Amino acid sequence: MNILIVNCSPVRNGATAEIVNIVSAYVNKNNQVKCVCIDDFDIKFCKGCRQCHTTAECFQKDDTRKLIEQYAWADRIVSVSPSYWADIPGQFKVFIDRCTPWCNTHEPHATIPQGKYGYVIALRTGPGMQECHRIIGSIEHFYGHLEIKPSGSLGLCSVESKEDVAGRVDEIKLFCDQCILG
Repeated sequence: MNILIVNCSPVRNGATAEIVNIVSAYVNKNNQVKCVCIDDFDIKFCKGCRQCHTTAECFQKDDTRKLIEQYAWADRIVSVSPSYWADIPGQFKVFIDRCTPWCNTHEPHATIPQGKYGYVIALRTGPGMQECHRIIGSIEHFYGHLEIKPSGSLGLCSVESKEDVAGRVDEIKLFCDQCILG
């Protein structure tokens, strides 16, 4: 199975990246795993011109297609996102906006292969799950428009640093067993 793990944070070595590393190491056995960080890609803002609604492609030349090719490769996609003001980081939101050519909201639209499953791990520094639910909802909504089946989510509260992730490893592995590998 091909598993893509996306660090939705622009921080390549923080708590989100630590969770990506844990998931990657755990699901690696008997699977092909790729990890990417949203900050590895140069993605321009959507201009809102709607040209892609008739052409199924964006006129802008950047790394959007390069990242969407990773989604096309994967059988399962795991998005790991921190909370930036109670939602996904802006850099990941820009990518979502630029995926309009592949979204099923208009015809014609580009497509990625069918039969994919999507998972979300959301983390936040505070104690309440409401922000995690919002992040999960944003990413699952995105999955739906790419026709990726939302298939499981995990919210982790009170995670401010990599050190805070150490006490959550068993919870993350259990999620991997029940959802991603299950």
